[in-house]
Amino acid sequence: MMSEPKRLHPAAVIFNIIQAIKQSVLGLLPLAIVIISNGALIYLVIGAVVLLALGILFSVLSWMRFTYRVEDDQLLIEKGILIRKNRTISKHRIQSIDLTQNIIHRIFGLTKVQIETAGNDPSTDAALSAVSMEDGKRVHDQLKYKKQEAEGSEDEADQASQEEVEKEQPVKDYPQQKITLKTLLVAGSTSAGFGIVLGIFGLAFSQVESLIPDHVYNDAANWVISLGMQLMIIFAVITIFVLWLLSILQTVLKYWNFTITRYDKELFITRGLLEKKQSTIPLNRIQAVGFKESIIHQPLGFVTVYVEIASGEATQNQEMYTVIFPLIRKSQITEFLAALLPEYHYSDEKMTRLPKKALPYYLFRSAIIPLIATVVVGIFFLKFIWIPAIFFVLACLLGVAIHRTCGYHIDNRQIMVQNRTIGKDTVLIQQRRIQAFQRKQHILHRKQALATIDMAVLNKISGRHVVVKEMNVENSNAIADWYSYRKE
Repeated sequence: MMSEPKRLHPAAVIFNIIQAIKQSVLGLLPLAIVIISNGALIYLVIGAVVLLALGILFSVLSWMRFTYRVEDDQLLIEKGILIRKNRTISKHRIQSIDLTQNIIHRIFGLTKVQIETAGNDPSTDAALSAVSMEDGKRVHDQLKYKKQEAEGSEDEADQASQEEVEKEQPVKDYPQQKITLKTLLVAGSTSAGFGIVLGIFGLAFSQVESLIPDHVYNDAANWVISLGMQLMIIFAVITIFVLWLLSILQTVLKYWNFTITRYDKELFITRGLLEKKQSTIPLNRIQAVGFKESIIHQPLGFVTVYVEIASGEATQNQEMYTVIFPLIRKSQITEFLAALLPEYHYSDEKMTRLPKKALPYYLFRSAIIPLIATVVVGIFFLKFIWIPAIFFVLACLLGVAIHRTCGYHIDNRQIMVQNRTIGKDTVLIQQRRIQAFQRKQHILHRKQALATIDMAVLNKISGRHVVVKEMNVENSNAIADWYSYRKE
């Protein structure tokens, strides 16, 4: 039992300094460019040294004034340089405790303990930026599993024996799924990470360009032009290929040795090569399970598995959902769910699809803007009408694809809904997880016996709406009856 206040590892000072630099660089970058362009580099250096010294001083004082301890099923944190803040987090309000190791953590044998509480206010969460791995696991165990009063009466030999049993138990008794290197390479080569890397490269180049002297920039531009069109194309292809390899490397580093294990009350995920992360997802917080198929993954037969989680910090993964397996073959979904989430069932064979009379609505929503653009260009710039016409045809094909994809299937206490924006999305929702249900009709729907259903489930911010538009009114009534007569 950790009852004495403890400080973070001194390496926490380094993390505080790095965090301060990250927050200040983007804000001060335009000012730095202006100073350099005016030839006042010495003032920039002096200012950077002063800010760095202040950052180091602030980081050291913050580390000295930060203490934590675990006592009576509570985490107690005291911090603040001038204004002292005391935070108490009850064990019963903690939803997940994640352990993360970046390169600096691993050098010093440390870990970061990220604690997420119930509710969607990030200010109620807490983090221990640098503690020893032993202390991090102790905090995790005391706040998640162990009954401290009972442990206090055990001798050290019994505790060691119990810990050995707990370490062996997941390997022996709990289902586990790992990503293969081949699948990881496929995920990296087909992910959206390439676009992100390309965007970062373009942003970095635009910033560096302003720092290059005009004569150097002009000489380089003239040299590139002198290479000729063929060499320029080759150079562009090589650059894109290198950026594509970097996106693969980024995915491999992020999801290296991705492993998910099902425990009695939670999913436990470990991943990462340079930055190792361990995270937990309580099963009682899972509101829905989904599978995303991008337009690249769908013909290859791969899907990304995710879960919708109630509450939490939305910026955690920069998404509204949490990925629990980055890439898996669609044919393995049934086996994956049976092992790790047996509460959910997947079957794509008995889907109830939309009627043909719903197709015009999907075509209208997808193609109206390209159609207007085609008409406008045709009136004023007739010779360029082929450009918006191509987008109009593509939009019509997308509308047809969305109509053919949408559907649902009810399996006892679970509903499966398929939809599409560009990629295909399949969501499995248990009846008791649906927070609200709506059935809507406008005047055209009533004349054609169509209806739209809207089911709301909780997610990391407030709620996600699973919508199926223009289904037969009989089917919407059947779903409404299925939802209304649930047993509490």
